[in-house]
Amino acid sequence: MSYTPRAVAGMLGIAPTTLRTWDQRYGLGPSTRTEGGHRRYDEADVAVLRRMVVLIGQGTAPASAAVLARQEPSARPARRHAPMGVDEAAKAQRGFLAAAKRLDEELMLDLAAKLLTDHGVVSVWESVFMPSMVELGDIIAERGQGVEIEHMASSSVLQALRDVPRATGPGVLAALLACAPEEQHVLALEALGAALSEEGCQWRNLGARVPPEALCDAVARLRPSVVLVWAHRADLAELVPLAELATRTTALLAVAGPGWAGVALPPSVHRPGSLGDAVGLVLGRV
Repeated sequence: MSYTPRAVAGMLGIAPTTLRTWDQRYGLGPSTRTEGGHRRYDEADVAVLRRMVVLIGQGTAPASAAVLARQEPSARPARRHAPMGVDEAAKAQRGFLAAAKRLDEELMLDLAAKLLTDHGVVSVWESVFMPSMVELGDIIAERGQGVEIEHMASSSVLQALRDVPRATGPGVLAALLACAPEEQHVLALEALGAALSEEGCQWRNLGARVPPEALCDAVARLRPSVVLVWAHRADLAELVPLAELATRTTALLAVAGPGWAGVALPPSVHRPGSLGDAVGLVLGRV
Protein backbone atom coordinates (compact mmCIF):
# COMPACT_ATOMS: atom_id res chain seq x y z
CA MET A 1 0.00 0.00 0.00
CA SER A 2 1.34 3.45 -0.89
CA TYR A 3 0.53 6.95 0.34
CA THR A 4 0.75 10.46 -1.05
CA PRO A 5 2.91 13.06 0.73
CA ARG A 6 -0.21 14.81 1.99
CA ALA A 7 -1.57 11.57 3.46
CA VAL A 8 1.73 10.79 5.17
CA ALA A 9 1.97 14.31 6.56
CA GLY A 10 -1.52 13.91 7.99
CA MET A 11 -0.61 10.59 9.62
CA LEU A 12 2.47 12.07 11.27
CA GLY A 13 1.06 15.49 12.14
CA ILE A 14 3.66 17.44 10.16
CA ALA A 15 3.55 19.79 7.16
CA PRO A 16 4.02 18.41 3.61
CA THR A 17 6.85 20.91 3.20
CA THR A 18 8.65 19.21 6.10
CA LEU A 19 8.52 15.91 4.21
CA ARG A 20 10.04 17.60 1.17
CA THR A 21 12.81 19.12 3.31
CA TRP A 22 13.64 15.76 4.91
CA ASP A 23 13.79 14.19 1.46
CA GLN A 24 16.13 16.86 0.10
CA ARG A 25 18.39 17.24 3.16
CA TYR A 26 18.51 13.74 4.66
CA GLY A 27 17.36 11.39 1.92
CA LEU A 28 14.23 10.33 3.81
CA GLY A 29 12.18 10.24 0.65
CA PRO A 30 9.64 7.87 -0.85
CA SER A 31 10.66 4.53 -2.28
CA THR A 32 8.62 4.91 -5.44
CA ARG A 33 7.27 7.47 -7.84
CA THR A 34 4.40 7.23 -10.28
CA GLU A 35 4.90 7.39 -14.04
CA GLY A 36 4.07 11.07 -13.75
CA GLY A 37 6.82 11.58 -11.18
CA HIS A 38 4.57 11.88 -8.11
CA ARG A 39 6.07 10.70 -4.82
CA ARG A 40 4.55 7.66 -3.11
CA TYR A 41 5.51 6.39 0.36
CA ASP A 42 5.20 2.72 1.35
CA GLU A 43 4.77 1.24 4.84
CA ALA A 44 8.54 1.03 5.43
CA ASP A 45 8.99 4.68 4.43
CA VAL A 46 6.28 5.72 6.89
CA ALA A 47 7.91 3.71 9.69
CA VAL A 48 11.22 5.52 9.14
CA LEU A 49 9.50 8.90 9.11
CA ARG A 50 7.58 8.06 12.28
CA ARG A 51 10.88 7.28 14.02
CA MET A 52 12.21 10.62 12.73
CA VAL A 53 9.25 12.46 14.27
CA VAL A 54 9.68 10.69 17.61
CA LEU A 55 13.43 11.37 17.77
CA ILE A 56 13.03 15.06 16.99
CA GLY A 57 10.29 15.26 19.60
CA GLN A 58 12.77 13.84 22.11
CA GLY A 59 15.23 16.63 21.33
CA THR A 60 17.52 14.89 18.84
CA ALA A 61 19.02 17.14 16.17
CA PRO A 62 17.41 16.48 12.76
CA ALA A 63 20.62 15.31 11.09
CA SER A 64 21.32 12.79 13.86
CA ALA A 65 17.66 11.79 14.00
CA ALA A 66 17.73 10.98 10.29
CA VAL A 67 20.65 8.58 10.81
CA LEU A 68 18.96 6.86 13.75
CA ALA A 69 15.57 6.74 12.03
CA ARG A 70 16.98 4.58 9.24
CA GLN A 71 18.12 1.99 11.76
CA GLU A 72 15.70 -0.77 12.60
CA PRO A 73 14.85 -0.46 16.32
CA SER A 74 16.10 -3.36 18.39
CA ALA A 75 13.51 -4.85 20.68
CA ARG A 76 14.33 -4.88 24.36
CA PRO A 77 15.08 -8.46 25.48
CA ALA A 78 12.04 -9.84 27.23
CA ARG A 79 12.63 -10.79 30.83
CA ARG A 80 12.05 -14.45 31.60
CA HIS A 81 9.90 -14.73 34.70
CA ALA A 82 9.64 -17.70 37.01
CA PRO A 83 6.48 -19.75 36.39
CA MET A 84 3.79 -19.52 39.06
CA GLY A 85 2.63 -22.84 40.45
CA VAL A 86 -0.95 -23.60 41.42
CA ASP A 87 -0.28 -23.54 45.16
CA GLU A 88 1.72 -20.33 44.94
CA ALA A 89 -1.02 -18.66 42.89
CA ALA A 90 -3.69 -19.72 45.39
CA LYS A 91 -1.62 -18.38 48.30
CA ALA A 92 -0.99 -15.09 46.49
CA GLN A 93 -4.69 -14.72 45.72
CA ARG A 94 -5.65 -15.31 49.35
CA GLY A 95 -3.12 -12.72 50.49
CA PHE A 96 -4.28 -10.13 47.98
CA LEU A 97 -7.96 -10.67 48.85
CA ALA A 98 -7.25 -10.44 52.57
CA ALA A 99 -5.49 -7.11 52.06
CA ALA A 100 -8.34 -5.91 49.85
CA LYS A 101 -10.99 -6.74 52.44
CA ARG A 102 -9.04 -4.72 55.01
CA LEU A 103 -8.75 -1.86 52.50
CA ASP A 104 -4.99 -2.10 52.97
CA GLU A 105 -3.90 -0.34 49.82
CA GLU A 106 -0.22 -0.23 50.75
CA LEU A 107 -0.07 -4.00 51.21
CA MET A 108 -1.96 -4.62 47.97
CA LEU A 109 0.52 -2.45 46.08
CA ASP A 110 3.49 -4.20 47.67
CA LEU A 111 2.08 -7.66 46.90
CA ALA A 112 1.19 -6.70 43.33
CA ALA A 113 4.60 -5.19 42.62
CA LYS A 114 6.47 -8.23 43.95
CA LEU A 115 4.27 -10.65 42.04
CA LEU A 116 4.73 -8.75 38.78
CA THR A 117 8.49 -8.55 39.25
CA ASP A 118 8.82 -12.27 40.01
CA HIS A 119 6.29 -13.78 37.64
CA GLY A 120 5.34 -11.27 34.93
CA VAL A 121 2.09 -9.64 33.94
CA VAL A 122 0.40 -12.50 32.06
CA SER A 123 0.91 -15.10 34.79
CA VAL A 124 -0.09 -12.78 37.63
CA TRP A 125 -3.12 -11.41 35.78
CA GLU A 126 -4.50 -14.82 34.90
CA SER A 127 -3.63 -16.54 38.20
CA VAL A 128 -4.14 -13.79 40.81
CA PHE A 129 -5.55 -10.45 39.70
CA MET A 130 -8.40 -11.60 37.48
CA PRO A 131 -9.64 -14.37 39.83
CA SER A 132 -9.47 -11.93 42.75
CA MET A 133 -11.55 -9.31 40.93
CA VAL A 134 -14.09 -11.95 39.90
CA GLU A 135 -14.42 -13.11 43.50
CA LEU A 136 -14.90 -9.57 44.76
CA GLY A 137 -17.57 -9.03 42.12
CA ASP A 138 -19.36 -12.19 43.25
CA ILE A 139 -19.28 -10.98 46.86
CA ILE A 140 -20.94 -7.71 45.86
CA ALA A 141 -23.60 -9.56 43.85
CA GLU A 142 -24.39 -11.92 46.73
CA ARG A 143 -24.25 -9.50 49.68
CA GLY A 144 -25.09 -6.18 48.07
CA GLN A 145 -22.05 -4.56 49.68
CA GLY A 146 -18.30 -4.36 49.26
CA VAL A 147 -18.10 -1.94 46.34
CA GLU A 148 -15.43 0.06 48.16
CA ILE A 149 -13.29 -3.09 48.43
CA GLU A 150 -13.57 -3.81 44.72
CA HIS A 151 -12.76 -0.21 43.82
CA MET A 152 -9.64 -0.06 45.97
CA ALA A 153 -8.44 -3.46 44.75
CA SER A 154 -8.97 -2.40 41.14
CA SER A 155 -7.14 0.88 41.76
CA SER A 156 -4.19 -0.97 43.32
CA VAL A 157 -3.93 -3.39 40.40
CA LEU A 158 -4.15 -0.50 37.94
CA GLN A 159 -1.34 1.39 39.66
CA ALA A 160 0.88 -1.71 39.78
CA LEU A 161 0.33 -2.37 36.07
CA ARG A 162 1.14 1.23 35.18
CA ASP A 163 4.38 0.97 37.13
CA VAL A 164 5.70 -1.64 34.66
CA PRO A 165 8.40 0.25 32.69
CA ARG A 166 7.30 1.29 29.21
CA ALA A 167 9.37 0.64 26.10
CA THR A 168 11.17 3.80 24.98
CA GLY A 169 12.85 5.10 21.85
CA PRO A 170 11.72 5.16 18.22
CA GLY A 171 9.91 2.17 16.86
CA VAL A 172 6.76 0.83 15.29
CA LEU A 173 3.60 1.25 17.34
CA ALA A 174 2.78 -2.38 18.04
CA ALA A 175 -0.77 -1.91 19.34
CA LEU A 176 -3.48 0.68 19.77
CA LEU A 177 -5.90 -0.31 22.55
CA ALA A 178 -9.36 1.13 23.10
CA CYS A 179 -12.64 0.52 24.84
CA ALA A 180 -15.90 0.30 22.92
CA PRO A 181 -18.16 3.37 22.96
CA GLU A 182 -19.65 3.77 26.47
CA GLU A 183 -17.41 0.96 27.82
CA GLN A 184 -15.78 2.01 31.09
CA HIS A 185 -13.85 -1.15 32.10
CA VAL A 186 -10.20 -0.44 31.31
CA LEU A 187 -8.29 -2.79 33.62
CA ALA A 188 -7.88 -5.62 31.10
CA LEU A 189 -6.49 -3.21 28.50
CA GLU A 190 -3.99 -1.88 31.03
CA ALA A 191 -2.91 -5.47 31.72
CA LEU A 192 -2.35 -6.05 28.00
CA GLY A 193 -0.36 -2.83 27.74
CA ALA A 194 1.83 -3.77 30.70
CA ALA A 195 2.43 -7.23 29.23
CA LEU A 196 3.45 -5.67 25.91
CA SER A 197 5.83 -3.35 27.76
CA GLU A 198 7.53 -6.40 29.24
CA GLU A 199 8.10 -7.61 25.69
CA GLY A 200 9.63 -4.30 24.62
CA CYS A 201 6.64 -3.28 22.47
CA GLN A 202 5.31 0.23 22.13
CA TRP A 203 1.56 0.70 22.59
CA ARG A 204 -1.06 3.36 23.21
CA ASN A 205 -4.34 3.13 25.11
CA LEU A 206 -7.22 5.46 24.20
CA GLY A 207 -9.01 4.44 27.40
CA ALA A 208 -12.70 4.26 28.18
CA ARG A 209 -15.71 5.28 26.09
CA VAL A 210 -13.97 5.88 22.77
CA PRO A 211 -16.40 7.31 20.16
CA PRO A 212 -16.36 5.49 16.79
CA GLU A 213 -15.07 8.50 14.85
CA ALA A 214 -12.31 9.11 17.40
CA LEU A 215 -11.14 5.51 17.13
CA CYS A 216 -11.05 5.69 13.32
CA ASP A 217 -9.15 8.98 13.39
CA ALA A 218 -6.58 7.66 15.88
CA VAL A 219 -6.00 4.50 13.83
CA ALA A 220 -5.47 6.55 10.67
CA ARG A 221 -3.04 8.88 12.39
CA LEU A 222 -1.01 6.45 14.52
CA ARG A 223 -0.79 3.56 12.02
CA PRO A 224 -0.49 0.77 14.64
CA SER A 225 0.30 -2.82 13.71
CA VAL A 226 -2.65 -4.11 15.77
CA VAL A 227 -5.89 -2.47 16.89
CA LEU A 228 -7.67 -4.16 19.81
CA VAL A 229 -11.04 -3.07 21.21
CA TRP A 230 -12.44 -4.23 24.56
CA ALA A 231 -16.13 -4.65 25.42
CA HIS A 232 -17.77 -6.42 28.34
CA ARG A 233 -21.35 -6.30 26.95
CA ALA A 234 -22.71 -7.16 23.52
CA ASP A 235 -24.69 -3.93 23.17
CA LEU A 236 -21.46 -1.99 23.61
CA ALA A 237 -19.49 -4.25 21.28
CA GLU A 238 -22.00 -3.68 18.50
CA LEU A 239 -21.21 0.07 18.54
CA VAL A 240 -17.60 -0.52 17.43
CA PRO A 241 -17.08 0.43 13.74
CA LEU A 242 -15.25 -2.75 12.74
CA ALA A 243 -16.41 -2.67 9.11
CA GLU A 244 -15.27 0.93 8.66
CA LEU A 245 -11.93 0.22 10.34
CA ALA A 246 -11.33 -2.70 8.01
CA THR A 247 -11.58 -0.37 5.02
CA ARG A 248 -9.39 2.36 6.53
CA THR A 249 -6.39 0.49 7.86
CA THR A 250 -4.05 -2.38 7.11
CA ALA A 251 -3.65 -3.04 10.84
CA LEU A 252 -4.68 -6.39 12.23
CA LEU A 253 -8.04 -5.91 13.96
CA ALA A 254 -8.80 -7.76 17.19
CA VAL A 255 -11.50 -7.68 19.86
CA ALA A 256 -11.50 -8.91 23.44
CA GLY A 257 -13.82 -9.16 26.41
CA PRO A 258 -16.99 -11.12 27.19
CA GLY A 259 -19.14 -8.68 25.25
CA TRP A 260 -18.00 -10.17 21.96
CA ALA A 261 -19.39 -13.63 22.67
CA GLY A 262 -22.10 -14.27 20.10
CA VAL A 263 -21.40 -11.07 18.14
CA ALA A 264 -20.89 -11.74 14.42
CA LEU A 265 -17.40 -10.65 13.43
CA PRO A 266 -15.89 -10.03 9.98
CA PRO A 267 -13.58 -12.91 8.97
CA SER A 268 -10.50 -10.68 9.25
CA VAL A 269 -11.14 -9.77 12.90
CA HIS A 270 -9.36 -11.85 15.56
CA ARG A 271 -10.67 -12.64 19.03
CA PRO A 272 -7.93 -13.81 21.42
CA GLY A 273 -9.29 -15.88 24.28
CA SER A 274 -6.86 -14.79 27.00
CA LEU A 275 -4.29 -12.16 27.88
CA GLY A 276 -1.52 -14.51 26.80
CA ASP A 277 -3.23 -15.06 23.45
CA ALA A 278 -3.55 -11.30 22.92
CA VAL A 279 0.13 -10.74 23.63
CA GLY A 280 1.04 -13.54 21.24
CA LEU A 281 -1.19 -12.02 18.56
CA VAL A 282 0.59 -8.66 18.79
CA LEU A 283 4.08 -10.22 18.88
CA GLY A 284 3.26 -12.35 15.86
CA ARG A 285 2.20 -9.27 13.92
CA VAL A 286 5.20 -7.08 14.74
